[in-house]
Amino acid sequence: MATGSQESLTDRVYVELVRSLYQNVAPAVVMGAAFLFDFWLFYRTAPSPALLATGVAALVASAARIVVTVAGRERALTAMLTRDEARTIEGTFALPYLGFALMLGLFGLLAFRAHLPQVHMVTICLLVAYCAGVATGCGLRPRIALPSMALAVGPAMVAAILRADAAYVGLAGITLAFLVAGMRSVLVRCAFDTAATGQRLASISLARRDVLTTLPNRLALNEYFTENARLVSRHGLIAVHYLDLDGFKPVNDRFGHPVGDQLLQAVAQRLRGAVRQGDLVARMGGDEFVVIQFGLGHASEAELLARRISATIEKPFVIADAVIAISTSIGTVVSPGMERSLDDLLREADDRLYQAKRARGPESALPLSA
Repeated sequence: MATGSQESLTDRVYVELVRSLYQNVAPAVVMGAAFLFDFWLFYRTAPSPALLATGVAALVASAARIVVTVAGRERALTAMLTRDEARTIEGTFALPYLGFALMLGLFGLLAFRAHLPQVHMVTICLLVAYCAGVATGCGLRPRIALPSMALAVGPAMVAAILRADAAYVGLAGITLAFLVAGMRSVLVRCAFDTAATGQRLASISLARRDVLTTLPNRLALNEYFTENARLVSRHGLIAVHYLDLDGFKPVNDRFGHPVGDQLLQAVAQRLRGAVRQGDLVARMGGDEFVVIQFGLGHASEAELLARRISATIEKPFVIADAVIAISTSIGTVVSPGMERSLDDLLREADDRLYQAKRARGPESALPLSA
C-alpha cells in the first residue's frame, strides 16, 4: 500500500518505470520480422555456419523477447507489485532483450565484413531502427536500453571502420554520433519522466490525504480506482470493503474528541498493517473507512482480509491511559474485473455494512478505562 514516505514513493516510481517495459509488444514483433528478412537476404547470398548459428540464435532471442513480454504483461501491469517483484520482472525482461542485442551485434559484424553492399544497406537500416525502438520501448530503463544499443551497433561499426573505405568510415562515424545522441536522449527522457512520475504519485500521496489519519481521502480513492482500472486483469476480481467502528461514539462521549481522534489515528495505522502491498485504505469521513483490493484470484481472499481486519480492530487500544475496546462492522463486495463503477461498488458495500450492523444488533463494544 502506498504511504507518504520518500522510500515508498521511490519504490512506486520504480515500479511504474518497470511497467513501461511491458506495455507494448509490437516493436519486438516488427523487429523480429525485419531481422528475419535481413538474415534471409544475407544467408541466401553468402551462407556460412557462423552466419547460420548467429541468425538462429538471434531469432530464438527475438522469440523469447516476445514470449516474455506477452507472458509477463498481465502481471507487470497490475497494481500489486513490490519493488522486489518489479526487479524480478525487469530482470526477466532484460535477459532475452540483451541476448537479442548481442546476437544482432554479431550479425552486423558478419554483415559488414562481407562484400555485399545491399546487405550493408539493409543492415544499417535495421540497426538504426532497432536503436529507435529501444529508445521508445525501454528508454525509461537506461540500464537495459544503453547496453542494448551499444551491443547492437558497436560491432558493425567497428567492422565498417576496419574496411578502411572513406564511405564506410563516414557511415560509422555518423552512426556512432547518432548512437551517442540517442543514448543522451534516453537519459534525459528517463530523468524527466522519473521526475514527472514522482510528482504525480506524490500529488496523490500527499495532497489527497485525510488530515487526521493521513490516509487517502475520497478523491484519492476515486483516482486510485480509475488509475488501476486500466492495469487490472479483466479476469481478476476486485473487492471493496466498507467498514465503520462499533463503539466509537461512546469513546467520544466518555473520553472526549481528542481521544477519539487519537483512536481514529490508531485504527488507521492498524488498517495499514492489515492489508497487502497494493491494497488501498481510505477514510471516508467520521469513523468510516474503505479498503480496495485489486487482482484477487478468488473471492475467499476478500473474506480472509475482512476477518483479519475485524480481528485487528478488536484488539484493545491503549490511548491516554485508557484501555479502549471497539469492534468493526464490514460490508464486502467482490466484482469480476472492471464491470462496475466504484460508486456502484461503494453503494452495495455500504448496504451490506448496514445489513451487518442490523444483524449484530445494538453496539456491544464499550470503552474500558484502565
